[in-house]
Amino acid sequence: MKIVVLVKEVPDTYGDRKLNLETGLADREASEKVLDEIGERSLEVALKHADANPDTEIVVVSAGSEGAAATIRKGLAMGAGSALQVADEGLLGADLGLTAEVLAAAIRRVEPDLVIAGNQSTDGSGGMIASMVAELLDVPALTNLSAVEIGSDAVSGTRASDGATLQVTAPLPAVVSITEALPDARFPNFKGIMAAKKKPFETVSLADLGIDPEDHSASRSIVIGISEKPPREAGVKITDEGDAGEKLAEFLVANRLV
Repeated sequence: MKIVVLVKEVPDTYGDRKLNLETGLADREASEKVLDEIGERSLEVALKHADANPDTEIVVVSAGSEGAAATIRKGLAMGAGSALQVADEGLLGADLGLTAEVLAAAIRRVEPDLVIAGNQSTDGSGGMIASMVAELLDVPALTNLSAVEIGSDAVSGTRASDGATLQVTAPLPAVVSITEALPDARFPNFKGIMAAKKKPFETVSLADLGIDPEDHSASRSIVIGISEKPPREAGVKITDEGDAGEKLAEFLVANRLV
C-alpha cells in the first residue's frame, strides 16, 4: 500500500504570528518555522500502519517555498520513505482553491492508495483542503476523524459530532483528515535523521504539474485591504453603590449580551 501524508511548514504557534501589512500575507519570518503538528500526527497514523505492515510505502507531500525543504525532511527522519515538494513563486499567497489544485496534481503524480491530512493547519486554519483535494481526485473523503483504521481495501474511522459519534467507512483510494485526538507523533531518532539525508526528495514546479497560477478558470482570491488589530480598550468598571445590578444589566443590554 502507498500512503501520501500532506504536511506543511508553518510559523511556530508558540512564537509571534503576524500579517505583513503591505502584502496582506502571513509574515513567515516573524517566528521559527516548524512542521505543522497536525501534519506530524497524520504522519504518525501512517507510520503506525507501516509498523504493522512492512510493505507500506509512505510519501510526504507539501507545497510551499523552496526554503521549506529542511522542515519537510523531518517527515523523512520520522520514518517516511520519500518526499515530494511543490516549490514555486506562483504559490506565494495561494488561496485554498489553488492550494488544493496543486496538492491534487502532486498526489496524482504519486498515485497513492490513501491520502492522510490534518483537519486544519495552524496558520491558515481553512479546514477545507482534505475535502477539496478529495473532490478534485474524485475519491471519497472521511474528514475530522478521531480514530482511523486502515484496511487492505478500505479505510474507516470515528467522527464525533455534537449529538453523536459516527462510524464511517470508504473504499480505497480515499482521503482522510484527522483531529488532534490522534496520538502525538514520534520524535526522530539519530538513525532516522541520518537516513533522511539519503531518502528520495523530489522538488517540482507548477509547470511540472501542468498548472498555471495565473489561470483564472479555477477559483482565486486576493486581499483587497488589511489593517492591524486595534489595541484593546479598557473595560468598564462598576462600583457598587446599591445599583450595581441595574448598571450591569444596562451594560449587558447595551452590548447585546442578553
